[in-house]
Amino acid sequence: MVNKKKPRLRSSEWFGREDIYGFIYRSWTKNRGVPQDQFDGRPVIGICNTWSELTPCNTHFRVLAEHVRNGVLEAGGFPLEFPVTSLGETLMRPTAMLYRNLASMDVEESIRANPIDGVVLLMGCDKTTPSLIMGAASVDLPTIGVSGGPMLSGKYRGHDIGSGTNVWSMSEELRAGQITLEEFHEAESCMHRSHGHCMTMGTASTMASMVEALGLGMPGNAAIPAVDARRNVLARQAGRRIVDLVKERVPLSALLTRPAFENAIRVNAAIGGSTNAVIHLIAIAGRLGVKLSLDDWDALGKGVHTLVNLMPNGKYLMEDFYYAGGLPVIIRELGNRAMLNKSALTANGKTIWENNKRAPCWNTDVIMPFEKPFKRNTGIAVLRGNLCPNGAIIKPSAATPKLMKHKGRAVVFENIEDFHRRIDDPKLDIDESCVMVLKNCGPKGYPGMAEVGNMPLPPKVLKRGITDMVRISDARMSGTAYGTVVLHAAPEAAAGGPLALVKNGDLIELDVAKRRLHLHVPEAELARRRKRWKAPKPAMRRGYWKLYIDHVLQADRGADLDFLVGRTGPLVPRDNH
Repeated sequence: MVNKKKPRLRSSEWFGREDIYGFIYRSWTKNRGVPQDQFDGRPVIGICNTWSELTPCNTHFRVLAEHVRNGVLEAGGFPLEFPVTSLGETLMRPTAMLYRNLASMDVEESIRANPIDGVVLLMGCDKTTPSLIMGAASVDLPTIGVSGGPMLSGKYRGHDIGSGTNVWSMSEELRAGQITLEEFHEAESCMHRSHGHCMTMGTASTMASMVEALGLGMPGNAAIPAVDARRNVLARQAGRRIVDLVKERVPLSALLTRPAFENAIRVNAAIGGSTNAVIHLIAIAGRLGVKLSLDDWDALGKGVHTLVNLMPNGKYLMEDFYYAGGLPVIIRELGNRAMLNKSALTANGKTIWENNKRAPCWNTDVIMPFEKPFKRNTGIAVLRGNLCPNGAIIKPSAATPKLMKHKGRAVVFENIEDFHRRIDDPKLDIDESCVMVLKNCGPKGYPGMAEVGNMPLPPKVLKRGITDMVRISDARMSGTAYGTVVLHAAPEAAAGGPLALVKNGDLIELDVAKRRLHLHVPEAELARRRKRWKAPKPAMRRGYWKLYIDHVLQADRGADLDFLVGRTGPLVPRDNH
């Protein structure tokens, strides 16, 4: 452990004082029946809760918080629950990603401003996980993450269906006239049938896996279903353990080290994880001063195979993944191939290898061995070229192999409104050999960099049985989505990146093996276009939107706000009297 010496608790600056301020802090806290002995120097543990009825993934968090509370009390701590901004990808417009950095500020300031010695983060839906970790990282107190867990598998007419993944496929089937509207509506009731986040390996499940791979969560955090009693046991264990982390003086930065991030990147490749993890992990690392770049994702992902046969890349769902052995099996497989920093410390006090080296696999159809993987060499690929000088990414495990090397003429959509206006037009000049290009959907352009990069294909192509085309944008895509989709092109179009200069009919070449994305237009012509280019008018110039547009970094730097990068630490604020 980092330091066995008994520390002076941060909360003592509030509750340990025998003066007017101590009277005020203790007296107001006693108004709900807190006895005097709660202030006897026991660690104060904040339970950071993202429960909200507007975030369907997190609606069971009141129960989860109670189990954390019980664990804290059992270990001799003083639990104090507090709410923070809850980000639900399912309902929020224009995108929950716009508010990730705002929520992180809420978390950071809530922790720093209050008498908290350690914190348990309750997170589920996509952006709640990175926002809570980013905020907590900036304060750097002892921290444990508890994910809400995936929902049970969707069941439709005798088949498993997965949230997100089958939404995309059934939506395409409806547009192609292959299913009826009544069948579409029936599937809605069959897909999401319990508490929890997406049960595919989408961004929520990916980030829950990142929490475990980083060592921030207790073993098993990634995959226990939300309504499984073992999820509540894990929450209770986290409540107990956070008290020890405070006593042992283990800050978050002792867990989120460079080796831990390297482990997480390789785990993401092995689970066929969401492309959104790239942006989130870079942003989290930035809050701690850990150097992490797109090049790290490319280098560390090489040679890593996808081992899990899960949607959106495969057949099974997160419930099956847990029953097969869950993330510990993936970590063991990587460790046995020298692809793991085995000494990385985790929240339970053991190294990541001590936690996982004997993990059994109970179903090799779901979790395949490294020597016989589900898909080979499928780490996130980072592309470079005159169309994305600061990088773009593609998820090989979700792409069509024959399209990984492709050259075609561009069909350009200037923004998402232009796309929706034209995509269903039978007269649209497009076929499967074309490259669909979507502009002005990056961090500044949308704003918030929405999950629209996996553009639906035009009906005229779908009706011919075509299911995939090369698509390029400065946007993101849902972790539940699939296809040969190039994302996060940087700099983005709205910031004057080369994507802004693409015109209909331009030839674009994609070569994933060579990590190349090239626009076949002479530089002189691009220079002429650049002189005529005008930045799009911002969507809004007030409040947080203005702050975001003015200060957001590009995708290759994590899309954090420039003034939030770096760690401040657990300062004790001045007295308020």
